[in-house]
Amino acid sequence: MSTSQGDFNPKIDYVFKVVLIGDSAVGKSQLLARFSRNEFSVDAKATIGVEFQTKTLIIDQKIVKAQIWDTAGQERYRAVTSAYYRGAAGAMLVYDMTKRLSFDHMVRWLEELRGHADNNIIIMLIGNKCDLGSLRAVPAEDAKEFAERENLFFMETSALESTNVETAFFTILTEIYRSVSKKTLSGGECDLQSNASLLRGTQIIVPGSEANRAKRGCCT
Repeated sequence: MSTSQGDFNPKIDYVFKVVLIGDSAVGKSQLLARFSRNEFSVDAKATIGVEFQTKTLIIDQKIVKAQIWDTAGQERYRAVTSAYYRGAAGAMLVYDMTKRLSFDHMVRWLEELRGHADNNIIIMLIGNKCDLGSLRAVPAEDAKEFAERENLFFMETSALESTNVETAFFTILTEIYRSVSKKTLSGGECDLQSNASLLRGTQIIVPGSEANRAKRGCCT
């Protein structure tokens, strides 16, 4: 994987829009800041309306520009942000794994997303704040079951410790790229979904991670 902060390359092969959605204070803005600028702010303020950042990556030797949209989680902004779902190739449903209610609301957010987004949108469920394992309120098994039922990818992250953040974004962007590439194939036999680690409904194992980290309440 290769990433770049700037768009210095004269040729952008793909531009993918990804939206971050979920309740307020689950860490959507922190995930975006960590991915786009490798920053984390302990006193970050709530997002008002919609903000977005871009980052350029190389996927399969193609230049991909990611437009990551950070949508406000507050109820009063939902009518405004719903328009921004349109045109999104991917979405991250983010909950705080220390707050059960934020996970329970994923059903509502997913329903709203599917009501406005393209039918082929790639969706990943994100359990953020896995650094707070002792405060876990959402078992990973519950999240995996929900992801399997709704045909979502699933990963736990920590924006604070930068755990799995880049992996999560790169995974969803790679899956978007594969989906788009698949549509351009003319009767080819290439299986673009053969990577078992990216099967929907399963946690994604990061190489080098300890096998028992999930049992201790953090992420794999």
